[in-house]
Amino acid sequence: MKLAVVVATPEVQPVPPVALLSGSFWQKLEKAAALGFAGVELMCLDPEQVDRQRLVRELSRLGLTVPAIGTGALPFCLGLTLLHADEGVRAEAMRRAQALVEMASELGAMVTIGSFRGWLSSMGRPEDGRVALAEKIGALADVAAARGVRLALEPLNRYEADVLNTAAQALAFLEELGRPNVGLLLDTFHVNIEEPSIGEAVRLSGPRLWHVHLGDSNRWPPGCGHFPFAQFLDALRSVGYGGFLSAELLARPDPDEAARLTYEHMSKLLKPG
Repeated sequence: MKLAVVVATPEVQPVPPVALLSGSFWQKLEKAAALGFAGVELMCLDPEQVDRQRLVRELSRLGLTVPAIGTGALPFCLGLTLLHADEGVRAEAMRRAQALVEMASELGAMVTIGSFRGWLSSMGRPEDGRVALAEKIGALADVAAARGVRLALEPLNRYEADVLNTAAQALAFLEELGRPNVGLLLDTFHVNIEEPSIGEAVRLSGPRLWHVHLGDSNRWPPGCGHFPFAQFLDALRSVGYGGFLSAELLARPDPDEAARLTYEHMSKLLKPG
């Protein structure tokens, strides 16, 4: 398992509270590498505004990987979600998501979907929302599959979403969806709220678990709350998880210190023995 940190690309304004590190985008990449992170997960609004040639060069120079591109900036900054009462908003959300898929294909990354999916209640009846969500994610998955890109759905706690709150619910949705390039993202902050058993959530996810977000029980850096990260890592090892653990958490006490604390705490737990 390797550690990554979430950073926002230059055009993302305002910066979401769970994106870390300070300074310019290029300075954030430098800081991530200097701290020891192996990857940076990007929050992006518009890939056309990102100097992707320079990005590829800098990633190579710094020895960094982009494991995932997050869609969370789209609802936070622009109010765009796949489920929305306004058809125009839904269409723009899909257009933006497809652009992120194209960027992901260039970087060898997956695309994560959490709050970007929106609320069932925005579509009227819950059953209508579920049908619409399957149609939207299925269509996006087909676009992604054509470009060799995987999507990772993130179960969110009940206060932030009214659908797919647990790993079991998300896995049932994946079975109905029937797209092999769609898997799961588990976020420890949400797992702590919703899952009866942390270990069982991981074991249930098994080979469909493609990405992990880190955040303690209070969404501060690991070690600042009461989430049992050692137990969580043991569960990940038991299912053979070898992907990234990405710091997506509140920038407390500040964006740089939050990243440093995360790396320090998790790297110790990841050491053999």
